[in-house]
Amino acid sequence: MTLNKNAASGALVAIVPAAGVGKRMLSACPKQYLHLDGQTILEHTVHRLLSVADIQQVIIAISEEDGYFADTGLQQHPQVTTVYGGKERVDSVLAGLKAVDGSRYPWVLVHDAARPCVPEQDINALISRCRETGDGGLLAYPVRDTMKRGDAADQVLETVEREALWHALTPQMYPVGELQAAIEQALADNMPITDESSAMEHAGHTSVLVQGSSENLKITRPDDLAMAEFILIRQQKNG
Repeated sequence: MTLNKNAASGALVAIVPAAGVGKRMLSACPKQYLHLDGQTILEHTVHRLLSVADIQQVIIAISEEDGYFADTGLQQHPQVTTVYGGKERVDSVLAGLKAVDGSRYPWVLVHDAARPCVPEQDINALISRCRETGDGGLLAYPVRDTMKRGDAADQVLETVEREALWHALTPQMYPVGELQAAIEQALADNMPITDESSAMEHAGHTSVLVQGSSENLKITRPDDLAMAEFILIRQQKNG
């Protein structure tokens, strides 16, 4: 489905689902509150989004039991609001969508809290591409390595052709109403929703792939922290 090309013009809102606990990080606090270069991962992520001129507001979905957000520099930020998220990422995204003023922000970007290194130029490229095509879309980068499909015993079943395979990244950008309806329909159909594009795909909407940087890593495991800090410092040095 192709949407009005002018619908994405103007100010945008970003949703950051940040209600998860990040068990794979093996840390005492949720991974979004771990520190990198003097700030929490969440602060780096939100500041990166707000560095984009068209993003005027960030809605962060936090846990009702969150005991860390109040200690961040985001608590009093005039462009930041919070909502309570849910058990799953999709629940937090849906809570954020319900808090968006659709008349002011007809389009939304959803970005993982644990992706603080997304280059500003990549976000702008995604916004420009969605405006050009009138379709929603997502940042992604092509699969480079040989891909294997395994079984329950971790034995190789087959080699998967990597041509036309992409790693899905965030942000992902869609019209607020269409995305909310797609998520609600997918939940009603008991469909697994791993990201926004999967919900939109289930609803029959088109998504464009916008090639992004491999620097846009998602901090998932302890060794990702050192890599993210290295990338952040290098990006700051390069302006």
